[in-house]
Amino acid sequence: MKQVPLHAVKLMNATGLGTPSRRQLLAAAASVAALAGPTLGSAAGSGAAMARKLEFPRDAGAHTDFKTEWWYITGWANLPGADAAYGFQLTFFRSRVDGTQALQSRLAARQLLFAHAAITDVAGKRLWHDQRIARWSGEAPGHNPLDQASASTLDTGVLLRDWSLLRESGEGGELHARVQAEGFAMDLRFAASQPVLLQGQQGLSRKGPDPRQTSFYYSLPQLQVSGTLTLQGKAMQMSSGSSAWLDHEWSQELLQGGAVGWDWLGINLFDGSALTAFRLRDKSGANTWDGGSFRAGTSLYVFSPGEVTFKPLRYWQSPASRARYPVEWMVRTPADFYTVRAVIDNQELDSSQSTGAIYWEGLCEVWDSNNKKVGRGYLEMTGYASPLKL
Repeated sequence: MKQVPLHAVKLMNATGLGTPSRRQLLAAAASVAALAGPTLGSAAGSGAAMARKLEFPRDAGAHTDFKTEWWYITGWANLPGADAAYGFQLTFFRSRVDGTQALQSRLAARQLLFAHAAITDVAGKRLWHDQRIARWSGEAPGHNPLDQASASTLDTGVLLRDWSLLRESGEGGELHARVQAEGFAMDLRFAASQPVLLQGQQGLSRKGPDPRQTSFYYSLPQLQVSGTLTLQGKAMQMSSGSSAWLDHEWSQELLQGGAVGWDWLGINLFDGSALTAFRLRDKSGANTWDGGSFRAGTSLYVFSPGEVTFKPLRYWQSPASRARYPVEWMVRTPADFYTVRAVIDNQELDSSQSTGAIYWEGLCEVWDSNNKKVGRGYLEMTGYASPLKL
């Protein structure tokens, strides 16, 4: 993968090419391969910014010395006779409990694991959602019979009671997700069709002007999905063409002072490309930081701060929380201007029994600047019901 340095884009502007199009960005990426972006650098005071290269499968596992971590899978189900009739989301969160690290008791909750799962029923205009929370002693999976949850530090392997996300068949094997929830279930397998996408500077993603506001962050877009979704006892088999997106992120400190939440997009484009865009915002709705990336083939363009803007076009107000969410956006990126529309408005998740947050997360569709539908993915909006606390 290659990154286009910001000075290459400035050079394109200086030579009269104006704001680069997606094709120009990819051409620039190919022509400046020798000037690829910097390796992970150290930043004083930042636990996330230690100088090292991400290594797999190890970095697909848990990083228990970091405060916060999540594994996040979203996708849409291609089912017989339906066009993106269902979306699905599964997230496992890990939170380090600093005050218990020195305790010797096997009862000590050194880590907490949370999980959210949801299915968007487009035709029924309903979001099905459930959540889990459990303590973890921090011992290796299976070593402490008192643990109701655990996470492998060797590869993806997260267990929370009857929910799980596990790697099968060793390195490079499929991921297998199992969820048995109130009114719905998932038994899904995810096979990589593309290499790992390292977000930010080869996996180090800034989330603010302070170097401490960083995370390690990688994605696996365009995952091929097989298996079944079950809704109210009816099992639905995935057809060829179902796709998903995985994000894995861990950090010591993420939100800068004044930031109340974020807006985030992970989009699988129909041509095989992958679009990530996010912004952090303050209570007035103004950007405090933004970023993302666009990858097509082996060419990767990483967005610099100030290159991504989110403009709300239409709002929906939750009858439950009274929060007011933008459910249609104009998102400007160096790759293109995109119109993003929620497939149904009410995709608000109330996780007050686990992480404590109320947020909007759901299936969306995306149109390019030529008003052509070009992809599907997930939109996440936090901090609208109340400021987000990590």
